[in-house]
This record gives sequence, C-alpha cells and structure tokens, in this order.
Amino acid sequence: ELRPCASITKVMTLVLVMEAIDSGKISLDDQVTASAHAASMGGSDIWLKEGETMSVNDLIKATVIMSANDAAVVLAEHVYGTEDEFVKQMNIRAKQLGMNDTTFKNCNGLDEDGHLTTAHDVALMSRELITKYPKILDYSSVWMENITHVTIQGSKEFGLANTNKLLKQYPYTTGLKTGSTNKAKYCVCATANKDGVELIAVIMGCPNYKDRFTEAQSLLQFGYTTCK
Repeated sequence: ELRPCASITKVMTLVLVMEAIDSGKISLDDQVTASAHAASMGGSDIWLKEGETMSVNDLIKATVIMSANDAAVVLAEHVYGTEDEFVKQMNIRAKQLGMNDTTFKNCNGLDEDGHLTTAHDVALMSRELITKYPKILDYSSVWMENITHVTIQGSKEFGLANTNKLLKQYPYTTGLKTGSTNKAKYCVCATANKDGVELIAVIMGCPNYKDRFTEAQSLLQFGYTTCK
C-alpha cells in the first residue's frame, strides 16, 4: 500500500551518503557548510544556521539519532551539489533496488505531494543499508550523544536524543529509523539482531506514538521465532 513515510525517507539518504563515503567521494572528516536552503528546514532540526560548518560524521549522527531534517539536506548537498540532484539519485537507486512503488520528492521525508513508498520498499532499502554499510548501526544504536555547533558566535554543545524508543524497550534493537508527519502519522523501520539473526520490521501509518514501537517489537520477536 502506497503511503507517505516521513523520516524513514532518510534511510535512502543514508544509503547514498554511505556509498559516497565508501567510494572516497566524501569523508567523515569533511567540514560542510550549511546553505540557506538547508537551514530553512522545519520539523525535527538541530537548528543549523546558514554558513555554519559541521563534520560529515556529526551530520550523520544528527540525521540518524535525532532525525534532523536540516542535517540531511546538508549531507545531500555535499554529496550531489543540490538537494534536487540528490533526490534524482535517490529515485534512481530505488529502482536499482527493486523499489518499484517508491517516489521520493525530498531527502528528509517532510510531507510533499507524491512522496510515497511501501513497507516492502522500506524494508528493501533498509536491508541495503545495514548489510552493505553495517557501520550505520554504530550511529543508530546510540541513545544519547552530544555534537558541537560552530558559528561566528563560537562553539556550543548540542544534545542528541534518539527517537527510536525500542532501544530502551527491546534489548536486541540495533536501529534503524523513525518518522512522523501529519500525513504519514507515526512510522518506524526497526532492526534487531538476536543470536546472529538480523531482522527488519516496518510500521507505517500508526495512529499514535507508542503503538508503532509495540507493533514493531511484536514483529521482531515473531520473526525471530519463525526464522529460528
């Protein structure tokens, strides 16, 4: 079923970012400057200012842990110059992965007409991310961490708190991404590893904040039982 997916969109954003790191196109130590466009994002943000610089490593942390829309756009612009070009590449990559029911309109998942996917397609891109770039789980399994804002006013610490409450509810959780908007309601793509069995559960369109985690945990536990 076609649905808006909110910030679960960022799974594909991270696939392209990790590919760019793997190929040497960008590096974790790159210092990237936030554009006016990136700084204008609403929703979940780390409040980047136009002209502020931040490392790719910290931008990934903000994107994964806190689901920062502005950080995702800064990464997109760093990899392909503009968000529009990055989104074009997201859609190309989606087709390569067999995500035939997916159309991305932006890199962060803010509500936009035609920005749609399915639970099946979300699972495909999530599998690509965690199997080819397992380092992403080093980010998605972090509960809380600080990053540093550096502006002309100086440096200050900014706390990141993970939006994935399964990290506290289900001990085998490794990630991966949450999302919520008015259109998408509450979503989560949850990953877990128990006894070497890796699982992905996708919940979309949940009417309230807590039930998406309860439903995802049930799927992960049931999936482990059936796989084993």
